[in-house]
Amino acid sequence: MIIWLNGTYGAGRTTTRELAALLPGSRVFDTETVGTLLGPVLASEPVGNFQDWPPWRGVVVATAAQVLRYTGGTLLIPQTVLSEEYWAELSAGFAEQDVPVRHVLLHCAPDTLTHRIRTDTEPESATAGPWRLRHRALYREALPWLRRSAEVVDTTHLTPAQAAAVIAAGREA
Repeated sequence: MIIWLNGTYGAGRTTTRELAALLPGSRVFDTETVGTLLGPVLASEPVGNFQDWPPWRGVVVATAAQVLRYTGGTLLIPQTVLSEEYWAELSAGFAEQDVPVRHVLLHCAPDTLTHRIRTDTEPESATAGPWRLRHRALYREALPWLRRSAEVVDTTHLTPAQAAAVIAAGREA
């Protein structure tokens, strides 16, 4: 199965590392690597976000399904998807491949989110802060459909380890 960790940038998708430690045999699939793979091939097709390339969505589904057929277990995918259309396409693709998906929305209060983004000291996050701050509005717009399509885990007052424990416990329920 897939556990897809959705949520805006700063909501706690780094919980993935903690969750992987709690789920023996799980693997993390960073779908941004698909965007990196397709970038040179689709350089003549400029987009604002690699998710806008239809091949990205198809390659993510095909790769996840192939990995699960090969390894079994649980595939953890920490990827923000704020387009309902793209999520519907991904979900339909997984259903066609007979791959069950548990869609988890990691959500936190707006003030906490802003604080997390502004105080993130990870080297790869140093230049991402302004970009992440700009995406708060897109997240707010997507929140109604995200709440309908996902299990919501409020990370406002949770550490990554606590959020992972909540998600892992739900997997067993």
